[in-house]
Amino acid sequence: WLKPSWQRKRQPEQETRPAPPCQLRAAMDIDLLNPDPKEERTRHKLKRMIQSPNSFFMDVKCPGCLQITTVYSHAQTVVLCGNCNQMLCQPTGGLARLTEGCSFRKKVE
Repeated sequence: WLKPSWQRKRQPEQETRPAPPCQLRAAMDIDLLNPDPKEERTRHKLKRMIQSPNSFFMDVKCPGCLQITTVYSHAQTVVLCGNCNQMLCQPTGGLARLTEGCSFRKKVE
């Protein structure tokens, strides 16, 4: 049977010492405020310092008729030239693969 609290024997309390304050301030190996641009590009789009998408729109120039067509970088369908029906890019699992001979430039906002 348990005895009421006033009848129990008290156990001696152990001394607890507060943890000593950290005396050493170690310098960090990386600068968190100014990350390396190459390292930022490799990070996941949501884990960058400033979130930004991996996709973009681009102007693709047809090698046959030199007409410029706007294409999404992660296009999921085959994109054909409007004039000569030549294939400009084909889808892959991620980025669309441009056909050989096609040149492109990223669209500016």
